[in-house]
Amino acid sequence: MFPGQFVEVSMEGVDGVLLRRPISINFVDRTNNELWLMVAMVGKGTRYLGQVQVGDVVNCVLPLGNSFTMPNKSSERLLLVGGGVGVAPLLYMGAEMKRLGVEPTFLLGARSKGDLLELDLFSHYGRVCITTEDGTEGEKGFVTNHSILKKETFDRIVTCGPKPMMMAVARYASQANVECEASLENMMACGLGACLCCVEKTVKGNLCVCKDGPVFNVKQLLWQI
Repeated sequence: MFPGQFVEVSMEGVDGVLLRRPISINFVDRTNNELWLMVAMVGKGTRYLGQVQVGDVVNCVLPLGNSFTMPNKSSERLLLVGGGVGVAPLLYMGAEMKRLGVEPTFLLGARSKGDLLELDLFSHYGRVCITTEDGTEGEKGFVTNHSILKKETFDRIVTCGPKPMMMAVARYASQANVECEASLENMMACGLGACLCCVEKTVKGNLCVCKDGPVFNVKQLLWQI
């Protein structure tokens, strides 16, 4: 399993929920043989997952999709930008980078201090910069308003989170002439590219996020940035 890949989780036993739920791989603990998933309980299916107890059996298909591009030299300066629950795959990315001798910079955003996730874990693997929309933690504003973007330069950016945020990050990357990868969170069903419900418009035509992604170089995406 590689950073950026995801899991399709079955909702067996949940009335009225037929489709699997795609969830990013948050972390892989090989020492304890654990796979971590971060779940926002926003609907019937995810509320079910939030109630799963130790010893319960969960039907999963994994790993699915492609992955983030890993650094090829220890001096590479990477910025990992996440918003809300979209920070999930960046923890595993950061851990794998640290294992390769690269310490990334995390730029994490949320609406408020209480919405920030896993800050103590992120700090194990790199420098953490924070923004909140209400200013209750870190700098006030959106991730693209953080002062670090004016003070420092980066070789590559990886981002995951709400699409408007990722589009803003892509705009910054374009202006700064920095390569940028985005992990898309389109609605998915099959996870194999058969149902076509997760199609994204790209320079190569309509591609399935589940099969051809979820990670794309933002230059491939037909975003109006």
